[in-house]
Amino acid sequence: MDLGRIGIWWSGSWHLADDRSFDVPAALQELGYGALWSSGRFDPGLSPHFGEILSGASHVPVASGIVSIWVGAAADVAAGVADLERRFPGRFLLGVGASHSLAVHDYARPYARMVAYLDALDAAEIPVPPERRVLAALGPRMLDLSAQRAAGAHPYFVPAAHTERARARLGPGPLLTPEVAVVLCPDRSETGALAREYASIYLGLENYTNNLRTLGYDDADFADGGSDRLIDALIPSGDAAAVAAGVHEHLAAGADHVCVQVVANMRAFPFDEYRELAPALLGRWGPYTSVDRIDLQCG
Repeated sequence: MDLGRIGIWWSGSWHLADDRSFDVPAALQELGYGALWSSGRFDPGLSPHFGEILSGASHVPVASGIVSIWVGAAADVAAGVADLERRFPGRFLLGVGASHSLAVHDYARPYARMVAYLDALDAAEIPVPPERRVLAALGPRMLDLSAQRAAGAHPYFVPAAHTERARARLGPGPLLTPEVAVVLCPDRSETGALAREYASIYLGLENYTNNLRTLGYDDADFADGGSDRLIDALIPSGDAAAVAAGVHEHLAAGADHVCVQVVANMRAFPFDEYRELAPALLGRWGPYTSVDRIDLQCG
């Protein structure tokens, strides 16, 4: 499965806020993005949500980032993947992860739970083959499991230093597909506020802060939405060139594919930001003529 070098990661609605009536997945595909990642849905069947995205784009892969192993049975998820494979052959990549203790009742032994979940995917009536799944992975054990039992790893909320370390751990073969959040806006005060609002969510989750501690960050870096050095490392911000430079650090550090998540004060899909970023991120520009260009506004 060819994901390309740069993809889209988005957790909200895949529809626009205004009345422009074009298909977002198709438009992103036309801009040249290599894959479309959506956060995992609580429906273990997967098919309605991911089927809508897959049907919107004609050929790019679509991936889940991520489906929680605590939600629904692996057999149901496998059946959903099989349905998507039947309808959209070769285009769906299943991302699964162990989530967080604050989000899951009776959260315990996430590594053992992941191993059992992968065993169940293997034993399903129509198995999900290892090459069609990736694991949310931060630490050494889960990275190793990503290499042994999946196509690779999908880290989230990590700086390029983690990507470099993950590549060294995984070796040259497995996929490494980090998510990278970005803020596109030339106003430094605006970018800082948006980045810290976003970061504060994840700095309250121990698996992320524990991972960042191994990279040299400490409590002072986690306070008040994140220190300047932490925010600068985690969330490339500024104009399109500055954002692209930060994203490309992950590629230089060993990522095969980077999933870019635009941080903005909206729940509707931020298509204009992704369009503005496309030339710098992708090194190419194909004019999109199906919709009129509108002016960008920060936030």
